[in-house]
Amino acid sequence: MIPFNKPFLIGHELKYIEQAVHSGKISGNGKFTKLCQQYFEEKYGFKKALLTTSCTDALEMTAILANIKEGDEVIVPSYTFVSTALAFVRQGAKIVFADSYSDNPNIDADNIENLITSKTKAIVPVHYAGVACDMDKIMNLASKYNLVVIEDAAQAIDSFYTGIDGVKRPLGSIGHMVAFSFHETKNIISGEGGMIAINDCRFSERAEIIWEKGTNRAQFFRGEIDKYGWVDTGSSFLPSEVIVAFLWGQLENLDVIQNKRKKLWEYYYKKIKPLAKKLEIEIPYVPNYATNNGHMFYLKFNSLAQRTKYIEKLKKQNVQAVFHYISLHSSVFYASKHDNRTLENSDKFTDLLLRLPMYFELTEDDIDTIVDCFK
Repeated sequence: MIPFNKPFLIGHELKYIEQAVHSGKISGNGKFTKLCQQYFEEKYGFKKALLTTSCTDALEMTAILANIKEGDEVIVPSYTFVSTALAFVRQGAKIVFADSYSDNPNIDADNIENLITSKTKAIVPVHYAGVACDMDKIMNLASKYNLVVIEDAAQAIDSFYTGIDGVKRPLGSIGHMVAFSFHETKNIISGEGGMIAINDCRFSERAEIIWEKGTNRAQFFRGEIDKYGWVDTGSSFLPSEVIVAFLWGQLENLDVIQNKRKKLWEYYYKKIKPLAKKLEIEIPYVPNYATNNGHMFYLKFNSLAQRTKYIEKLKKQNVQAVFHYISLHSSVFYASKHDNRTLENSDKFTDLLLRLPMYFELTEDDIDTIVDCFK
């Protein structure tokens, strides 16, 4: 059986978990939390990084920090995981869904301005498959209309965007805030886990308070105040040191993981590209301003029937391939709240996109087996 995903050990994950337990502190914000947060701030230039129990939690923190309230509007791509929208729905916002490009699932930056109203407070670009959205266009709109940009970089660790100024920037370092995921299906994993990173200093101090259950406890432990108390809203967003110890074992090997995943992605591309035109299948498109971080290899079929046929073919060869994301604008929960706009490209990706197995221990022989199903 070639599974769609497989969690893996690569370094000292188990050793560090044992160290965390023996340290006498396995609740949040211990030694390994500080190591990981410092790693991200130094490697990618985030002004402040705070680990969370999930990317969903990180997104919920961004919604609180952006001061999203009842009646505000937030622009979100329809082709995304539910957490991208749910974080803002919980604050009472109206979600204004945007369509994807025709050649890749990212939000169509050229049509965002048409969705902006006097009630719009934020834009949430999702870097699907770790491929950058057109961040220059999005940040220019945010500046023009005084909006907050929250990058959903759940799939985009160690991926980059080259702006019109020629500068190459890590995804997550461009918007005002960003949310990452370390779920077991991501490049760098801890089972469940996430991170909020802050690039706009006006959100930094409050982020730490919200992260610490609405208290200024972190300031107290740094000796900046002589006592701490309840000063704001918040929740228990901190992950356990056991989870973070596992994450630290992965981060120490980030370059090894990334090099392997990108090599696998390139091998998929080389093997499937000659078949794609004959079978009328589209392979992933990476714009020239984006990089590929090896997170996902997907195919776009020419019909739902064709995709269903190949899922069955793969299944018979013990290969697990999955489709995902029913466009959120057509979901049971939100369809009645969506306006009458047709989001053609988003709906096409819902019906036509298929994700092939991708994980660290996948081999080129495995990929050959998978590609043989298309011959």
